[in-house]
Amino acid sequence: MMGLRGRLLASYILLLAVTIGVILVAAIYLLNTRPVPAQSTWQQLAYLALDLDIDQLVGGARPMRGLPTLNTVTEQLTQIAEERDVRILVISSPSQLMLYDSSSRFESGAAFHAAIEDYPVTRQLVRNVFVPVEGIAGSFIDSSQEWLFVGLPALRSLRGERYYILIADPRPTQSLQDALSAFGTEILPMLLQAAVVGLLVAIVLAVLISRSIARPLQTVAKAAAEVSGGRFHQRVPIEGPNEVRAVAEAFNRMTDEVQGEQQSQQDFLANVSHDLKTPLTSIQGFSQAIIDGAASDPVSAATIIYDEAARLNRMVVELTDLARLQAGRLSMQMTALDMKQLTDAVGQKLAIVAREKGVDLRLETAPVPEVAGDGDRLAQVLTNLISNAISYTPGGGSVTVRTQVVDAGVEVSVTDTGIGIAPAQLARIFERFYQVDKARGPRRGTGLGLAIVHEIVQAHGGRVTAASDGEGRGSTFTLWLPLANVTAAARRRGGITP
Repeated sequence: MMGLRGRLLASYILLLAVTIGVILVAAIYLLNTRPVPAQSTWQQLAYLALDLDIDQLVGGARPMRGLPTLNTVTEQLTQIAEERDVRILVISSPSQLMLYDSSSRFESGAAFHAAIEDYPVTRQLVRNVFVPVEGIAGSFIDSSQEWLFVGLPALRSLRGERYYILIADPRPTQSLQDALSAFGTEILPMLLQAAVVGLLVAIVLAVLISRSIARPLQTVAKAAAEVSGGRFHQRVPIEGPNEVRAVAEAFNRMTDEVQGEQQSQQDFLANVSHDLKTPLTSIQGFSQAIIDGAASDPVSAATIIYDEAARLNRMVVELTDLARLQAGRLSMQMTALDMKQLTDAVGQKLAIVAREKGVDLRLETAPVPEVAGDGDRLAQVLTNLISNAISYTPGGGSVTVRTQVVDAGVEVSVTDTGIGIAPAQLARIFERFYQVDKARGPRRGTGLGLAIVHEIVQAHGGRVTAASDGEGRGSTFTLWLPLANVTAAARRRGGITP
């Protein structure tokens, strides 16, 4: 099977051959249909006019005493026109009236419409003696056909009118053989040599161009094979035409995403293993202590077992919800929601938790337009963001919740004065099982809350972002939802039902 480079090369050669063929066909057609330049025809007609010896024909260029004198030569002109296979006309100048037409197409006395210009004709009187004659030349249209003519003065009337005898012939078209005869046979070898050189140069260029296109694609194909083998560090150089460069850039972005996803998968497995092992170890240990009767406080041990089991149950539920969200199988009931009222309701429920911890929870919510959303899921989002802010803020700190209209949507921001987030952690804050504080004891979270928040918000066609000036300087989580109805893409992604 022919490779890409071979196909490109064959395509270029075929294109070149077709182009040359079209040029040749067009040249042959144009040469066969192009009118012959008028100058060559005029010259031939001038030779014919001189050969007729018009002076002798009309009895010398003497003053004409009326039209009957002209009538005496019309029979001879008609005979000459038939013998020479030309058309002979007699016109007056400057009135340009038709006096005679050997073809009888123009009536005597009719106006003669033609493009006329001076055309001196050199006549030889005696040996080596040449006398210029004030001839005329031009063209006229008769029955949609162009005629070329050369005229020589013959007679002059007593009124000052000059009479010209015109020798006319249809303007011929030039055949290919005529064109080659005009150019001469010597030019043909030169044309053939030029064609061969042009073909060789075109083939070399075609090879180079096909190579410049195929080589980057072959590099991408080789790198893709490496990635399929698990070597995700592959990168390809950005080179070649714009389209090929776009493919290389897309491949590099893909490998970055695959590598990131692979790392995320590994972290996910490690986190799941760790977060399952810790509570299971606690459950197993305290259960064994109760069984052996070694627990000094069986109630306390049972409480720890219950808490760890509850944490495992929350983890399973959250993992199930997250999987359903990412697969688009979690249905949502979309209704018109007032985000100010929803935020106030969630904030009031969490105000007790904030007071118990000594955190000042401030609700600075302004009236905002309604959005389309699932009230339970958005309440889950707000609960997660506000409770996280309270949890990560030491006593004496504050958490501020605001609502406002931003960029044709409703924005809810949760700002705390807590432990903050390091810049390196911001990029991973919404990953599954990722936790900023990894040493919070047995009551720490599952690390799935923000991942679920991210999926729910995306399912609503919105976005959620995190910002922090660094550790110990607090953080801000911003939720934005569009004012318009949820887009079809968001409906498909979140499995939303109206």
